[in-house]
Amino acid sequence: MLVLLPPSETKAIGGRGAPLDLDALSFPELNPVRDKLVSALADLAADVPASLKALDISERQVDEVHRNAALRTSQTSPALLRYTGVLYDNLDFPSLRKVEKERAYQRLAVASALFGVLRGGDPVPAYRLSGGSVLPSHGSLRAVWKPSLEPVLREADEFVVDLRSGAYSSLARVPHAVVVRVVTAEGKVVSHFNKAHKGLLARAITTTSVEPGDLKGLVKLAKKAGLTIIPTGEGTADLITG
Repeated sequence: MLVLLPPSETKAIGGRGAPLDLDALSFPELNPVRDKLVSALADLAADVPASLKALDISERQVDEVHRNAALRTSQTSPALLRYTGVLYDNLDFPSLRKVEKERAYQRLAVASALFGVLRGGDPVPAYRLSGGSVLPSHGSLRAVWKPSLEPVLREADEFVVDLRSGAYSSLARVPHAVVVRVVTAEGKVVSHFNKAHKGLLARAITTTSVEPGDLKGLVKLAKKAGLTIIPTGEGTADLITG
């Protein structure tokens, strides 16, 4: 299975891996676009005011621009350690056993404005770029990614669970995926517990040897982990909070 997670805006800094090697990343078909965007983002970093504007960040976050400037030379970390925040806190990747970490590397993927999509173990540097960003040299990222990312995800010969947020869902559609949204028992979409519950579901998927091949199997897996998923259509389901 392939579980598409949303990324985080901020990233863990540092790393122990060698500098970025696009050939070391999954989905090599995306490398031409990755290379183009990495170069564009690093070049943009030479103009700090333009970078701050394009990234929609303040002068207090200028370190993010400096990290973009060093994209090709800074050390890397596996994607599941690079991304941070509530979702990744609840996944709690560092606490997984070795076999569970290997399972996470295979089953979990992270949507990325810079790299398109990454398997959990793909080594990447810290960077700043959001799904809704507009690069002066390339325009909207949706226009950049859609022609190449959508075919790659469409051809994924796996059970795909889509947990991406709106800005990243718009980069590429996955018609055969099961889209899971987080709602209250009354069916109200939530924001506060959204990422936490997605993280808990991602953890449940990595801590069991059973690999669901359809929505029915996902519902069963979630139930064993104390989570409730209710199918709402052929390709949609609700993850219930509370």
